[in-house]
Amino acid sequence: MIITVILKKMRAAVADLLPIVLVIAFFQIIVLKQPLPHMGDVLFGALLVVTGLTLFVQGLEMGLFPIGESMAHALARKGSLFWLLCFAFALGFSTTVAEPALIAVAAEAAEIAGQGGLIDPSRESLQHYAFGLRMSVAFSVGLAILIGAMRILRGWPIHYLIIGGYVLVMLMTMIAPEEIIGIAYDAGGVTTSTITVPLVTALGVGLASIIKGRSPLVDGFGLIAFASLLPMIFVMGYGIIIFG
Repeated sequence: MIITVILKKMRAAVADLLPIVLVIAFFQIIVLKQPLPHMGDVLFGALLVVTGLTLFVQGLEMGLFPIGESMAHALARKGSLFWLLCFAFALGFSTTVAEPALIAVAAEAAEIAGQGGLIDPSRESLQHYAFGLRMSVAFSVGLAILIGAMRILRGWPIHYLIIGGYVLVMLMTMIAPEEIIGIAYDAGGVTTSTITVPLVTALGVGLASIIKGRSPLVDGFGLIAFASLLPMIFVMGYGIIIFG
């Protein structure tokens, strides 16, 4: 039984990765007209990707989604708005700090800023800049999930908040240093990755399903939109402080 389930999951993972494989094969063989270099390493790497994706999806279904929904249910039943909002903020902050994509982008941004003479190229300065960037994004995501939880609780229309947020993004873009704008816009994307999305989505769905008058389909989703929006604002603010 277990082997059958694993094989089904791996078959689904292969189907998900097949378009990427076909695109790479088409351009490598038809357009570039070159064989794939290190074919053995490529095939072994593809096997590792399929295995990792299979285990990751299985882990989401078994662990992250259930625990996010169950904690949202428990906190909603407890009836404490304070602890519910604390959990929403802490969940957004902690998952973002641990996000591998953000760690990589922050380190790369620090290296480029050092090479460009924007900051002191010493190791300590680069680490300080990258850490400040990560903390700015993590705090903004925590605040975003808190606002999203409040929206579910109060029934606020999501489009008003999103439109207002993007108006603020445009205003910040006009005054922020050019060196930080691209990083800020990228920060909105890297926060919504492998760790943050499953837990935050589970929180929203779980919260909307336990509160009377809320629909998991209508009200449970949308937290990720806030998690993508606020980091752009906060990172541009960080750039204004750092670059003057």
